[in-house]
Amino acid sequence: MASVHFDWKKSSDTVVLPASNSYSDCAAKLSDDILISNIRWFIIFRWGVIGALILIHVIALLVPDTLIQFRVIEENNWPITITLILGIANLFYIYALNSSNPGKFNTPSVNLWLQIIIDLICLSVVVHFIGSTATPAPFFYILHIALACIFFSTLESLLVALLVSAMYTLVLLIEYSFAGQFFITLSVDPAIVQNGKTKNHMLFWMIALDILFFTVWYLVSRLSLVVRAHEHQLAEAYKRINQAQHEKDQYAVLMTHQLKSPLDAIRSKINLIKGGYCGEVPEEIKDTLLKIDRRATNMAGLILDLLRLQRLKETCSCSAETKPVDIQETVLKCIDKLTPVINTKNITFNISVDPFIYNGIPDQIEILVENIIANAITYSHENGSVEITSNISKKGKNTTLTITDHGIGIDSDDLPNIFNEYFYSPRAASHNKATSGIGLSIVKIAAENNYLNIDVTSEPDKGTAFTVVFPKVQFPFTTEKTKSSSVLDSSLQQQ
Repeated sequence: MASVHFDWKKSSDTVVLPASNSYSDCAAKLSDDILISNIRWFIIFRWGVIGALILIHVIALLVPDTLIQFRVIEENNWPITITLILGIANLFYIYALNSSNPGKFNTPSVNLWLQIIIDLICLSVVVHFIGSTATPAPFFYILHIALACIFFSTLESLLVALLVSAMYTLVLLIEYSFAGQFFITLSVDPAIVQNGKTKNHMLFWMIALDILFFTVWYLVSRLSLVVRAHEHQLAEAYKRINQAQHEKDQYAVLMTHQLKSPLDAIRSKINLIKGGYCGEVPEEIKDTLLKIDRRATNMAGLILDLLRLQRLKETCSCSAETKPVDIQETVLKCIDKLTPVINTKNITFNISVDPFIYNGIPDQIEILVENIIANAITYSHENGSVEITSNISKKGKNTTLTITDHGIGIDSDDLPNIFNEYFYSPRAASHNKATSGIGLSIVKIAAENNYLNIDVTSEPDKGTAFTVVFPKVQFPFTTEKTKSSSVLDSSLQQQ
């Protein structure tokens, strides 16, 4: 038995790149949407750094000799001080990003610049205490240069590189100059004092690291420009693809409308002949007319599915009106609409659905449920049975609606593709020659627009179960529940 989970949650953090072919436009700073996305990533990364500093402080308390071996002396509790500063700053960044109203001094660019400046100051303190020349700590400056090349324009990233160079130079001057001799007693690098490093050594490190800083800035900024140019080209290509798809859909709808009118005329003429309004016709012609009518009915269903699919594509959850939907009543309504088909195949329905309310787009949820039930009927055998059940998790406020048939089932290789447009497996085509491959595509779009997930479990020749997951449902009062249950029971008795 194969099982697949389908998740169509729409991401609220989707980044839309502005389309441009200009190389100078690519050199400009990123849009606010992209900056906000990068800021959130930067904040998460900083929590990791804070965790590392807390670990250093814990090691200093438990086994201080271990840190001394790595030339790190935890004097004056500098790790915990830096940790507190970064932690408070991180909370401030999050507040400014999520809770504070945007303003002249509260923009993503200002937020990011503030983060970089505070981080560089804290990193300079860490470099001073760990060692500006005896440890690889200064190489962490390179990270900020690389991030600036990604986040900012070329000119702004150059300013960050200059700021890094200035701060590292200041750290070296404090450690080596006469004015910094007072602070040398706090240094975490006693080897510097003992060995009497010369100013030539300081100049060597300053020049070597500055060359490295600006080399990294040049390389990463060039690469960043190339990546941004490719991103803009991809965005433009994606826009053209969407436009072509939209034009194709519009053409399909136009052709569908053009086919609908003559098809309706053909069906009406056939019905007149079948009703005897055009005189007696031979049995052979009646059989031919029945075949034509059957094909015309299938084509009318395909046209209806195409129009319904296009209408759902043009409807998004942000513009459609959402209302509380009683899922139990929706199930009963769909079964009532499908009663002629149910009676034709003599399908028995076993329904056990508790009343619950979901806030969604009513007509789309009805289409979703109706299509899944119709699918279960279509691919069930004659005199088969279909179960519709619900499972309420009041603690998590999630509820599932499961529609299970005992029909032909779905092959495991075909299961991941069942929601693709115009897809139908050989097994489905042999059982139902009139299939269009659109019904489950309609289900997919309706589920996406209503933020619903679907789990599908199937086994060939055993049957298929569609489980629709409704998040954040509401429950009616007990009296309403009793009333709904009685309505459900009476509806089942009518079946």
